[in-house]
Amino acid sequence: MTGGNESCIAGPIPMSYLTCLTYILQEWTGVEHIGDYLSYAFYLVWVLFPLAVVFILPGVIVALFYISILVLHIYKRKNELKEAYSHDVWIGAREMLATLWDGHGRIWHGYELHGIKNIPEGPGLVVFYHGATPVDYIYFMARLHVTTKRRCRVVADHFVFRLPGFKILLDVHGVIPGPREACVSTLKEGHLLAIAPGGVREALFSDEMYTILWSDRKGFAQVAIDAKVPIIPMFTQNVREGFRTLGGIKIFRSLYERIRLPLVPLYGGFPVKLRTFIGEPIPYDPNMTAEELAAKAKAAVQALIEKHQKIPGNIFRALMERFQSHKKDD
Repeated sequence: MTGGNESCIAGPIPMSYLTCLTYILQEWTGVEHIGDYLSYAFYLVWVLFPLAVVFILPGVIVALFYISILVLHIYKRKNELKEAYSHDVWIGAREMLATLWDGHGRIWHGYELHGIKNIPEGPGLVVFYHGATPVDYIYFMARLHVTTKRRCRVVADHFVFRLPGFKILLDVHGVIPGPREACVSTLKEGHLLAIAPGGVREALFSDEMYTILWSDRKGFAQVAIDAKVPIIPMFTQNVREGFRTLGGIKIFRSLYERIRLPLVPLYGGFPVKLRTFIGEPIPYDPNMTAEELAAKAKAAVQALIEKHQKIPGNIFRALMERFQSHKKDD
């Protein structure tokens, strides 16, 4: 090896490092014209690198989730003696995680939250459009906590509670799987609660047209009626441009309908501009049926989409919006 390297450097005609590497590999392997193979390999890497990146970037969000979980375990270990004397030992941990996620939202997406004054002082049901990932809701929750010190609990799909290691994270942030009685109880205790009526189906199979996929769901409206709280519509601009799915491929739709697990490939993680808009609350009306309230809530979310989202969504345009000023219309 040393002799080959010396011959590369000390020969009558000095070679480049790449040529030298090719020469050494050819001596080791005995394969002729190995340089041609290397050139082809480098070409493939260059061509496929952008494709690899769009599937690797979502892993950053997964990594942040597990970093959050690790922070909670460390925090619990350091504060386990205080647990017996504190009504809520996780206050400091929530502060840390809110700062972590809010910082990520600011840096990666230039995240903005508009209309926060529309959130009532007391309990309320936040109803929002579900993007390919719930990252926009996490940014909303973090910004809300940082600016107002308020928490917003959320209803999540049952599969989330089966994710390895997530139990502590879900418990600390008050994530619940339902059912209706638990949602009503949470609201009656005076908390904010968020729900995406479209759920996993909307996350996986809506697209850049921002079609609301709520079907005929009205359970969330009945929850608001039973708890006698307002519904607060919410939408995040460009949420579909940050992450997208391959839900348009029929085989993935068929697979989901059969096993009810979100096994649809996800790509993206692009640093597009994200702005969350909170609409005016729909007040509790004892004379309104669940069907009427659900339709009114859907129309309110649709109005936010039509007002704040250019359709069809475009990734390049959403990236360029990072460099555009936006007039606040709180």
